[in-house]
Amino acid sequence: MKKRWLVLVLLIIAALTLAACGGEEEATPTPQPTPTVEPTEEPTEEPTPEPTEEATEEPTEEATEEPEAEVTEEAEATEEAPEEAVAARAISLDIPEGETFRVAVVMPSTATDLAFSQSMATALAAIQDAVGEDRFEYAMSENLFVVDDAATALRDYASQGYDLVIAHGSQYGSSLQDIAPDFPDTAFAWGTTVNTFADEGITNVYAYEARSEQGGYVFGVMAAHLTQSNVIGVVGPIETGDAKLYIDGFVAGVKSVNPDIDPIVNYIQSFGDLALAAEAADAMLANGADVLTGTAQMVPGAIQKAKEAGALWFGTQANQTNLAPEIVVANQVYDWTVVLEDIINRVLAGQLGGEAYAITLANDGLRIEYNDAFDLPDEVRQAGEETADAIRSGDIDVMSQIETLLGEPAEASD
Repeated sequence: MKKRWLVLVLLIIAALTLAACGGEEEATPTPQPTPTVEPTEEPTEEPTPEPTEEATEEPTEEATEEPEAEVTEEAEATEEAPEEAVAARAISLDIPEGETFRVAVVMPSTATDLAFSQSMATALAAIQDAVGEDRFEYAMSENLFVVDDAATALRDYASQGYDLVIAHGSQYGSSLQDIAPDFPDTAFAWGTTVNTFADEGITNVYAYEARSEQGGYVFGVMAAHLTQSNVIGVVGPIETGDAKLYIDGFVAGVKSVNPDIDPIVNYIQSFGDLALAAEAADAMLANGADVLTGTAQMVPGAIQKAKEAGALWFGTQANQTNLAPEIVVANQVYDWTVVLEDIINRVLAGQLGGEAYAITLANDGLRIEYNDAFDLPDEVRQAGEETADAIRSGDIDVMSQIETLLGEPAEASD
């Protein structure tokens, strides 16, 4: 009996010893490598996307404050830039409650060309932002430089019952002249031109143009003050429309300050050939040009060459600062909301065409946007602002200045 009790006691002691050892093994995993390594790996996988969302919506106190502030400011600047560029004015449309106004536009290049097409795309987006997607819709057909393709798109949009169909390109005029009479209940608009085809008995076409010579003249004045070499270059597309107006205005502005400067003007006979624009800019830079400008969607080719050479650049049609913020001085931005607002309200009132419009410095359809990242001398900016104010007030008639200083009639060729 005693032996049995002795054996039983020994077994109990052994069991207690083993239990104590097992407890130590279970208690030690916390500092062991496996649990320590896993938390280190998980933060590198998951927090990477999380901070992006949190920083945008609700920054935490633990995060570094200064970098987040910079990211937030940059994000806001990127998002607000298009809105600031176009919606600088209040937009009011008389669209009845419960109805949606539908616009379709055909354009020769992409909606992000930093030039002519983008100016219209940005205006339509601004109107939709102001009115709401439920009351304003728009469709775009891009890269339709070929007139026959554009004509097909215009006819298709009209047959789909859009309230306003826009042919955003002067090359589309002959097509529109044929199409508009087939859809007498649809309003059309086209630019840049002043021809509504009223002389042909057509009553459902609006026309619009940009008095781009105004901003061109302002930039010419500033360029003449900025140049050190007295050599200034201008890269143009085809000698027509707002391109010719801008270039003539720019040259006149230069000569109003220094009549001895003869800007080098090269019309490359293309609206979209970036390589030709770059080649033209190269030749001007080789001749000593230290200030360049140009118009149409091929100008990124010229801007790149100006950037490489450290020459200054003046942009037009859209804000081109992002392409080369270190050399872009200022941009003349087209705001077509000035035109579209009135056209849409007239269509809503039952008038489908017959009016011609122009965007100008005075009606804020043309805006001078300075590049804040560029260190522009105060006296040069003042010269530009004073010139713009004189054009708005009528003290400077740019068309008369073009005729006087260039010695030729100030008219845009068809």
